[in-house]
Amino acid sequence: MSVTQQDLLHDLQKPPFWKTLGGFDWLWAVLVMAGSVYAYSRYQSLMDGYETGILFGTGLALTGLGWHWKSIRLLGLAVALLSLAGISLYGSSLANGESNFFLKFILSGQSAVMWMSALFIAATPVYFAAMLARSEFTGKVASAMTWSAVAMGFVGLMVRWRETYLLGTDIGHIPVSNLYEVFILFSLITALIYLYYEARYQTRAMGGFALLVISAAVGFLLWYAFTRGAAEIQPLVPALQSYWMKIHVPANFVGYGAFALAAMIGVASLIRGRAERSDPNGFLATRLPTLELMDDVMYKSIALGFAFFTVATILGALWAAEAWGGYWSWDPKETWALIVWLNYAAWLHMRLTRGWRGAPMAWWAVIGLFVTLFAFLGVNMFLSGLHSYGEL
Repeated sequence: MSVTQQDLLHDLQKPPFWKTLGGFDWLWAVLVMAGSVYAYSRYQSLMDGYETGILFGTGLALTGLGWHWKSIRLLGLAVALLSLAGISLYGSSLANGESNFFLKFILSGQSAVMWMSALFIAATPVYFAAMLARSEFTGKVASAMTWSAVAMGFVGLMVRWRETYLLGTDIGHIPVSNLYEVFILFSLITALIYLYYEARYQTRAMGGFALLVISAAVGFLLWYAFTRGAAEIQPLVPALQSYWMKIHVPANFVGYGAFALAAMIGVASLIRGRAERSDPNGFLATRLPTLELMDDVMYKSIALGFAFFTVATILGALWAAEAWGGYWSWDPKETWALIVWLNYAAWLHMRLTRGWRGAPMAWWAVIGLFVTLFAFLGVNMFLSGLHSYGEL
């Protein structure tokens, strides 16, 4: 029997996925859907039919994610409990944020984001130290710091969401509407994608490189918050007052986060390749993951990002048709989104049909980050158009 036939027979003998689920899997599902029902019962007056669908769809997606990636469960529970604590401490007045110690220094939207920022920045050198010293304990500390940063970042967004409604029901909105909020989202999504691959490949040697791009985003976030007052909650412009924002923006930033991670893995791959050429048994060559492993992570990150970016682009076109009367208007943001899409479509095409590997693809991924960065930020800085609400 050939290897292919053996693999096929093994797959046919595997039990259905639902039969592999245990008691904790079903408990997780019950908790997530109960949370969705609770949110609906409390806030249904502020939701339309589409938003109700998004709420329960998100609950189902989170259930499935928790089944496939067990670590996400503890994160979800921590975020839920801390967010509910922050929301309950606010009560019905934002003024409690100044008088309550836990809100002022830990659980308010801005305080939680500051904790996230500090943890991400601190985790970056710890990851590098773990890699250089080959210290398993130091690596575990870096991972714990990153998970904690992700938890605090999501708590910050959840509590900020409630804060917008405490300012007024006409002001309330999901906190993914401006550059300050989406830079938080970008940092969290990029970190989560990295943490998934860290667990999947059982290596923390890529962590420092992944955290570099996150720390850069956090640096911009802090500059933007303190010099431009970006953390202040503002009412939404009319074009953003839509349920489309709740699905288009997160999908977009899964794409951006995955592309950014692929670029940083590309940097690590180039360093490893150069080190191997100098001395295959040298210091860096023996501490970084293998080129094959990093090539696989880079490919899977770009494939993931491309899938979500494609969905986000389609959703954006549908949103544009509703908001501006046309699916595509060659607005600068739309044009550069198409350039990003074509860039990664070409990358995947050369990988899958021509079998390209190694340094050329790593360089392409790195250059792709700058193309993506311009589409994400540069357009807002230097060009004007229908998306001018995202200007610096």
